[in-house]
Amino acid sequence: MVNFTVNQIRNLMDHATNVRNMSVIAHVDHGKTTLTDSLVSKAGIISLKQAGNTRYTDGRPDEQERCITIKSTAISMYFELQKEDLTDVKQKTDGNEFLINLIDSPGHVDFSSEVTAALRVTDGALVVVDCVEGVCVQTETVLRQALTERIKPVVIINKVDRALLELQLTKEDLYMSFQRTIESVNVIISTYFDKALGEIQVYPEKGTVAFGSGLYGWGFTLRQFAQRYSKKFGVDKEKMMQKLWGENYFNPKTRKWSQQPTPINDNGDLTERAFCKFVLDPIFKLFDAIMNFKKDEVKDMLEKLKITLKSDEKEREGKELLKIVMKKFLPASEALLEMIVIHLPSPVVAQKYRAETLYEGPADDECAIGIRDCDPNAPLMLYISKMVPTPDKSRFYAFGRVFSGTVRSGLKVRIQGPNYQPGKKDDLFIKSIQRTILMMGRSIEPIEDCPAGNIIGLVGIDQYLLKSGTITTSETAHNLKVMKFSVSPVVKIAVDVKNTNDLPKLIEGLKRLSKSDPCVQVSVSESGEHIVAGAGELHLEICLKDLEDDHAQVPIKTGEPVVSYRETVQTESTITALSKSPNKHNRIYMKAFPLQEELSNDIENGKITPHDDFKARARILSEEYGWDITDARKIWCFGPETIGPNLLVDVTKGVQYLNEIKDSCIAAFQWATKSGVCAEENMRSCRFNIIDVLLHADAIHRGGGQIIPTFRRVINAAALTATPGLLEPVFLVEIQCPETAIGGIYGVLNKRRGHVFAEEQRPGTPLYNVKAYLPVNESFGFSADLRSNTGGQAFPQSMFSHWQLMNGTPLEPGKVAEIVKGIRKRKGFSEEIPSLDKYLDKL
Repeated sequence: MVNFTVNQIRNLMDHATNVRNMSVIAHVDHGKTTLTDSLVSKAGIISLKQAGNTRYTDGRPDEQERCITIKSTAISMYFELQKEDLTDVKQKTDGNEFLINLIDSPGHVDFSSEVTAALRVTDGALVVVDCVEGVCVQTETVLRQALTERIKPVVIINKVDRALLELQLTKEDLYMSFQRTIESVNVIISTYFDKALGEIQVYPEKGTVAFGSGLYGWGFTLRQFAQRYSKKFGVDKEKMMQKLWGENYFNPKTRKWSQQPTPINDNGDLTERAFCKFVLDPIFKLFDAIMNFKKDEVKDMLEKLKITLKSDEKEREGKELLKIVMKKFLPASEALLEMIVIHLPSPVVAQKYRAETLYEGPADDECAIGIRDCDPNAPLMLYISKMVPTPDKSRFYAFGRVFSGTVRSGLKVRIQGPNYQPGKKDDLFIKSIQRTILMMGRSIEPIEDCPAGNIIGLVGIDQYLLKSGTITTSETAHNLKVMKFSVSPVVKIAVDVKNTNDLPKLIEGLKRLSKSDPCVQVSVSESGEHIVAGAGELHLEICLKDLEDDHAQVPIKTGEPVVSYRETVQTESTITALSKSPNKHNRIYMKAFPLQEELSNDIENGKITPHDDFKARARILSEEYGWDITDARKIWCFGPETIGPNLLVDVTKGVQYLNEIKDSCIAAFQWATKSGVCAEENMRSCRFNIIDVLLHADAIHRGGGQIIPTFRRVINAAALTATPGLLEPVFLVEIQCPETAIGGIYGVLNKRRGHVFAEEQRPGTPLYNVKAYLPVNESFGFSADLRSNTGGQAFPQSMFSHWQLMNGTPLEPGKVAEIVKGIRKRKGFSEEIPSLDKYLDKL
């Protein structure tokens, strides 16, 4: 049935202008996978009958069972476009055959790391929006991720059949609902405006918005209707497209266009909006005739539309007949295909403006130029964005995109992990690639080589990379930038084996789990427990199932889920803390201060980074956050992990030998901010000022062994004198429900320390959107609780929102102190926080 061969695909790979790399992104349950089926069937991989029900790109049994996508799946397809359609393609193309590499990504927020990994290797995105639910929380998150990666969006408004059959909207109401949805999308796009991308808002009259129904397999853009009418009326297609949207009305009597409704006859009837008359009218009439069983009308309409039914199709009626007719009248695959080919950029176009955000090195070295020109003869630059388990679960395929050069089997390459620095040997392997393969949804195909601009799978390098990395043939190459995830692993769970002999298998399985998911974190706590951290309950549930069934293949028992907290300080230190080195020859004085919340957020979002020019950064800190300009220029480092939201500032005057101990101080600061004094959790929003330092004149008496433990002690002392506090993670929960269920939602949230901050009705629907904040600690079992209290009518979607300070301090009896005791006990320390005397020295 497949109407293309691997050789055809391989030949097309050389014509990078005819390649389109795109991902399908949207909120959960808006119909991405179902829509993808239309394209898969057009390529002949599944039959037209199955499209919409197969969900071909959901290859895992649990994806089919739960009806959600969990892992993003790539598939390469070959299409031919009609010659006359090519005239609308504004970019350079080579012939009318196209290769589309499509990645279907999950919509559930717990898996948004999969979306990030998919976006990195693509240049365009098809954003799917449900026409009843509109733009939701996750639609905004994935769209924002796409725009920060400089990916061009086109939109399809899906599930239009629901608006016609369930909500029974009138034509004018439906137009208004479309217009509102498109406006909400454009508002998000304009907030993240990027000069390099230019104007990328979406407009139906420009052909960047499609309408349709993935389940029924039909869809259209205004371009297709404009084509039909331009032939019929003999007008220019471009002009017709402009008229089919917005305030345009056509008077059949005078045969004139106007900007507002005009009377047609003496009864006071007015002209209809062009979109309603020319586009929606035929669709409404078809729906009405078929669903109300008006057989003669149906027959006449099919003749006019030149649609012929096969003998077995003529007996069908109702929804089944509707599906067959609509698929023939407006096939979704053609609308999507045209939109993708005409409006999404080819790698040649996209890499010109994406190169600077992709590559870490200088913008004029051979690798950067190779990426910018998408040059198959330049040095190889390939980014691996994720690892895909092989069907027998024994190894992994490395999945990624070639940005420059050509990759082939047996090629000797440099495999650079995320911590590789040019000129050093850390995190670098030099190995040969065993095989290159093409990812085809549920199967793979071997392929000789793969030039720049294409998506590829590699065999035989999985043991040298953990999750992602850069593969290159150039010795001077810097890394391609590491991906930034919009979710952070805040929910942890301890895992153990039921049978102690299986422990080696569990350890091996945890390594493989960590490889297979971009966002999961696996660690061993000090008390020897194996901890798995994920983005939310569902994410953890899927990870643990994979661990038990695929990666470790042994029975597993789990502990209670735990939440990670952050430690902070709430006031300025009451005294200047002093610590002396073990040999009593060096003294360090320090104070701690809380940082502003906005500044911590800017550091976490990467607006203020350790790599900025220090003078420019100091100007921002003094103008926007009221810092003293001289202090701001003397930030020694950020921590933990050198990028976190805690700062070490040197405010000393004229201290001798200070620069010689700087490295030791920075190392101690990273250590102290990684495990804070109260609960050994990461610190957040703290600023530490070095007030004064007295050092021994002899270098041997101020080595790392003397300075590092002292500096860590003085940080702990300063933190304990500045009213330590605890920050807990908070979810933003979005719930869609009918009005009757709202009371139940408030009841469940109040029991769990949650609070609602917005509640609005979606215009034109009986649905309400409720937004609330809910502490992550209280979120376990929230979905089940909510469903049972609202009779299954409320559907929550929660994502990490912010850190919130808890009332109280761990040093006084109360709730915070109890939590800290629990954390310390779990980690295997003594329950009481060490006293201040342990860290503070007397003069």
